[in-house]
Amino acid sequence: MPGGFVAVLVLASLVLSALKIVREYERLVVFRLGRLVGPRGPGITVVIPGLEKAVRVDLRTVTMDVPPQDVITKDNVSVKVNAVLYFRVIEPNRAVAEVENYLFAASQIAQTTLRSVCGEAELDDLLAEREKINSKLQTIIDQHTEPWGIKVVQVAIKHIDLPEEMRRAMAKQAEAERERRAKVIAAEGEFQASQRLSEAAAVMAKEPITLQLRYLQTLAEIATENNSTTLFPVPIDLIGPLLGKGTPRP
Repeated sequence: MPGGFVAVLVLASLVLSALKIVREYERLVVFRLGRLVGPRGPGITVVIPGLEKAVRVDLRTVTMDVPPQDVITKDNVSVKVNAVLYFRVIEPNRAVAEVENYLFAASQIAQTTLRSVCGEAELDDLLAEREKINSKLQTIIDQHTEPWGIKVVQVAIKHIDLPEEMRRAMAKQAEAERERRAKVIAAEGEFQASQRLSEAAAVMAKEPITLQLRYLQTLAEIATENNSTTLFPVPIDLIGPLLGKGTPRP
């Protein structure tokens, strides 16, 4: 009886060790005597102890930070660029059999590609066309990781660290651009005002009465705004008709 009980315990432990619970987002890549069998799961699966070995692979999207890389742009500006990489395993067999450590391999290919692509762009393009750079990075990295059964979902540049002297130069450039726009707007306003004054002068030249009306309007405004006595010259053209009426006929 003691021997039979021990045998039952050993058999039970072997059965329990052979049972593996695989989550929905996982797969077991099984090798039988060193030969690749294939993925198993999700759910309960059996891995024969001593004959089979299983490697658990996560199929969820992996978020990986790409460390800051020293980059010299096409216009010879030294910057530091870091990014974030999103990818997921779509073929567990290849992710295990084709590369030793797919996480480390994806990180290394992302770093080298980031340096290469950013080094081919000028600083202005690197700052203004990030979406284009991100798309190019994703395409290149995905081409390299496709043989490993990995799909690159997205690559995004997080931060571009510029040298201090370059930051000052860009700030001066931005300030000069703002001043230029302000001067252009002021000049455009002056030009439009001169056009309106020219049109008004043309109207007054054709109709002298408009000048007299404007003069009387100015007198009314001065009388409203100022309570003190104001001496204001009266053009002879306004009182000429009145003087003419008062002059006796010969």
